Amino acid sequence: MFEAAEIGAKVSKPDYEAALPELRMNLINAQFDLKQADFPVLLVIAGDDRVGCNEVLNLLHEWMDARDLRTSVFGVMTEEEARQPRFWRLWRALPGRGELGIFAGSWATELIAWRLREEIDDAEFDHVCGHVQGLEKLLVADGALVLKFWIHLPKKELRRRVKKADQRKGRRSWQIEDADRRILEHYDDALPWLLRFLRLTDWSEAPWMLVEGSDDRHRNLLVARTLFERLGKHLAARAEAPAPVKRTERPGSPQRSPGGGLLDRVDLDRSLPYDEYREQLAKRQGQLHRRVDRARKKAITSVLVFEGWDAAGKGGVIRRITGALDAGEYHLVPIAAPTDEELAHHYLWRFWRRLPRAGELVIFDRSWYGRVLVERVEGLAPEATWQRAYEEINDFEQNLVERGFVLQKFWLHIDQAEQQRRFAEREKTPYKKYKITGEDYRNRERWDAYVSAVEDMVTHTSTDIAPWHLVPANDKRFARVAVIEAVCDALKRRLA
Repeated sequence: MFEAAEIGAKVSKPDYEAALPELRMNLINAQFDLKQADFPVLLVIAGDDRVGCNEVLNLLHEWMDARDLRTSVFGVMTEEEARQPRFWRLWRALPGRGELGIFAGSWATELIAWRLREEIDDAEFDHVCGHVQGLEKLLVADGALVLKFWIHLPKKELRRRVKKADQRKGRRSWQIEDADRRILEHYDDALPWLLRFLRLTDWSEAPWMLVEGSDDRHRNLLVARTLFERLGKHLAARAEAPAPVKRTERPGSPQRSPGGGLLDRVDLDRSLPYDEYREQLAKRQGQLHRRVDRARKKAITSVLVFEGWDAAGKGGVIRRITGALDAGEYHLVPIAAPTDEELAHHYLWRFWRRLPRAGELVIFDRSWYGRVLVERVEGLAPEATWQRAYEEINDFEQNLVERGFVLQKFWLHIDQAEQQRRFAEREKTPYKKYKITGEDYRNRERWDAYVSAVEDMVTHTSTDIAPWHLVPANDKRFARVAVIEAVCDALKRRLA
């Protein structure tokens, strides 16, 4: 693969200087056009030519408006980053629509280092490469332009540069560091894994552009021209593309078999007498307190997800969980409509940013499942978008579980009669009136459409590593104890 890049191309100084004025103007104009666009650009600058990568990065900041570049330099992971799911720091750095984000350094560097140190085997290496391509496909499907440049320096040229730096002092000799000598020392060992990574993460919509770094001028012009040309084409394609059709599901449409769905099989007659409830609740809350404390001390992170019908009792369940914990042991994240900043990013971005630190517990009151529930039913997302979300969500949750997170997902289920009774009760109770709005009653008119969406959600995203708990919640007492019991059991398995 690298042989194709090692062409020995050179650009003369006069030709280089003649090309720069127009190229720099084109880049600035394209950057301005991007600010008005509805997609982000993710530019990856990586490679085995460390000096070349740094020079390209610096030139892009000189040739473009650096105020509008979101640059992230990924070196060795901090302790906090190492305890988070893979790609956590990448997600947090993603540019929004209309922005150009530069990722200096690549996930390849650490991945290859892990393999060389035998911290992962071949299968794990390939598995992570699959996650890399999955992340890129997710971004591209959302409209992003992903450009990836691998700056390659032939071994012979790297050896020459290191030797020359060792023989001279002064100007530019400081650019050769110990890292370059380590690259040279391990060049032959690392090469097969570099090639394997590039092959496994190279695909049609985000191919790797291999750039030889032997001639600085050739390298600089190739990267800058490719950026300008690809950005221009993407701007034109997005401008000509028809707007996605948003389809709203009609309530009552025949999308499921009466009596045969997943929710129909939930036993809503399950209940718990008050005295037994008080005993069981105290017991389970005590277990929860002790296990959350042990998990915190062992840096085991927990994520609890709550979805359910309006008035299903999510708030009451959450209060019984938090009531067993100290305030510093958990974070409660209520999810409402996204902000303008969140709308400018992929919908999962705001959830990656809210993941807890190692040892913490976070509770999501509503979650990323809004994409396949309310956004689907209310027509806020085109069908292709919410259909794609099932795979995206599964990949997201797999990242959490693989990092050792305890992930528990609960759907609190009630029937329509119980919901109506609770609505009426809320309207009569002064401190609960704020909980009931016209929107709640309007949602009842779409009950069947929501049932179809919930059953599809469970079918496509209840996996071996992240199953759904369908909790009978007509009886609030039973639901509260059942949820806490499930969380306690999950923590016990993880602590074992």
